[in-house]
Amino acid sequence: MDVINELLERSHRLGADPRNTNFAGGNTSAKGSESDPVTGEDVELLWVKGSGGDLGTLKESGLAVLRLDRLRALKGVYPGVEREDEMVAAFDYCLHGKGGAAPSIDTAMHGLVEAGHVDHLHPDAGIAIATAADGEELTRRVFGDRVVWVPWRRPGFQLGLDIAAIKDANPQAIGCVLGGHGITAWGATSEECESRSLEIIRTAEAYLAEHGRPDPFGSVVYDTLPEAERHARAAALFPVIRGLASIDVRTVGHYTDTPEVLDFVSRAEHPRLAALGTSCPDHFLRTKVAPLVLDLPPDAPLEQAVERLRELHAAYREDYTAYYDRHATPDSPPMRGADPAIVLVPGVGMFSFGKDKQTARVAGEFYVNAINVMRGAESVSTYAPIPESEKFRIEYWELEEAKLRRMPKPKPLATRVALVTGGGSGIGAATARRLAAEGACVVIADRDLAAAEKVAEEIGASAYRVSDVAVAAGVDVTSEEQVVAAVRAGVLAFGGVDLIVNNAGLSLSRALLETTLADWDLQHDVMARGSFLVSRESARVMIDQAMGGDIIYISSKNAVFAGPNNVAYGAAKADQAHQVRLLAAELGAHGVRVNGINPDGVVRGSGIFASGWGANRAKVYGVEEENLGEFYAQRTLLKREVLPEHVAAAVFALTGGDLTHTTGLHIPVDAGVAAAFLR
Repeated sequence: MDVINELLERSHRLGADPRNTNFAGGNTSAKGSESDPVTGEDVELLWVKGSGGDLGTLKESGLAVLRLDRLRALKGVYPGVEREDEMVAAFDYCLHGKGGAAPSIDTAMHGLVEAGHVDHLHPDAGIAIATAADGEELTRRVFGDRVVWVPWRRPGFQLGLDIAAIKDANPQAIGCVLGGHGITAWGATSEECESRSLEIIRTAEAYLAEHGRPDPFGSVVYDTLPEAERHARAAALFPVIRGLASIDVRTVGHYTDTPEVLDFVSRAEHPRLAALGTSCPDHFLRTKVAPLVLDLPPDAPLEQAVERLRELHAAYREDYTAYYDRHATPDSPPMRGADPAIVLVPGVGMFSFGKDKQTARVAGEFYVNAINVMRGAESVSTYAPIPESEKFRIEYWELEEAKLRRMPKPKPLATRVALVTGGGSGIGAATARRLAAEGACVVIADRDLAAAEKVAEEIGASAYRVSDVAVAAGVDVTSEEQVVAAVRAGVLAFGGVDLIVNNAGLSLSRALLETTLADWDLQHDVMARGSFLVSRESARVMIDQAMGGDIIYISSKNAVFAGPNNVAYGAAKADQAHQVRLLAAELGAHGVRVNGINPDGVVRGSGIFASGWGANRAKVYGVEEENLGEFYAQRTLLKREVLPEHVAAAVFALTGGDLTHTTGLHIPVDAGVAAAFLR
């Protein structure tokens, strides 16, 4: 256990600093002995980070555990570099014990190198040297003979043999620079290995800082927009770009405007460097072979920028298809899609895309790594990534394809971005939770920002980052300005909006003669005006995305049922109900479906009932307030109480994929109120 704990602690320290390695990149290992449960004899084992894990959050379950004698015996059956992929399957015959992670392609590097501890990392500074045109000479200049150059070779069994041989031939060396790829360090103890990894990284950083020229990306040719203008421009472009990036495979987006990105896209050399693509295998597996780059100044008219993006996207798809055709063999996996994963916009920033928010964010982080690599390489040499043919071999590697096939099936609402008004409590909170559980990214919009933030935290509690799943937005839906800001928050967080739930509401139970103009206006402002504003602003985004969408109105049984002391609320709900029909008729041409839900008697967890509506309704019906839910249940055909989760289930039923041809529908969720049957 000491060996494992040391390995995990070292991994966490290294993985916590992005200067050392990228998210889910690199791997660490330790060797030690343990008693064989069958023979009782000590056996030498290798603990190594398994496939797909992240060093910063690595757990014991994320380690692959292999018997070293069997792993090293694979050298005797190694069929050669042309068939080295077969060795990954052979690792399974070397596993020790039950459980553990699947061995990664880098397992051979860790097992074949004769050292107690090995680190393989992807530091920006190290890759800068690894991708320099004169990387081998630069390695000697920076490190002397303490670090050895290893020419580019695709990760695999042969690379493990190469590094083991180079270490044996250079006993003074503490590690190596892998051409086009990263670094590897070794040590007799965990402490020594970590110290050597950091020595290589910090030495490379210091050399680049001391010897690198200050403007490796050339002169500034595009001004960066001020933050407010930049974010406004990003919000205007993002839905269009997301739609273009989702032609083949639907995606979620992430927006980055860090100083590194803004500086890169402002400089003269960024089109040339971007066209060269990334080099480290971890980078371009997530960023694709190259980004799409908008070639207009940031103050170009928005319509011109959109039109140019469409032209560039069409050209990108043609170029990517040609790239695939140039290198594909009969055994290559099919093309996964020709849309870009990274889009660079001068003066504005970077837009990255993936199958979920975390994947999109990590793709952006990896491209920031690539920018840092290009800056370092260009500052002391010339950036020279691995050849295009090698990039293709990794991007369309059968081992990567097998990893993709092992991924769990996406949830029904994966890649959908939902915005739920009144999401801080009751029906809204239950709906936000259900949509997130079904795979959606969720914007929880509520006048009570603290309540919305609490729901977002609850939803994101199991995520690596809460913001990868849910974000909160404070909004009074009666305010046009605040509604615009809330929709923009969803766009900047996830790339757009696809699924709107108009749930914000309130009710004042008053007889006609006691209903004031203020009562009337308040309820119509929140529910009729508020739903209109949210639907209008969301529809703008959905039309720009050209990806269809759903708008759901949480109306009420009272939209069709005439009850006492309820004129303002019932009329406002009837307004919402007819908005469903009107918008379904108008937005169908854009693939946007508009449907409604008519709940009744949702007492438990309801913000409306808790704010006085429940007391008033109880008084009208002559029951105790705590018995109101049961009273409502007993007057239904099913004699069942309606809960917020039942309404949330109806939202999912309308949006989860089974009712793709349904629009303009109202679904009662009232346990059966005959007087409210739709006619």
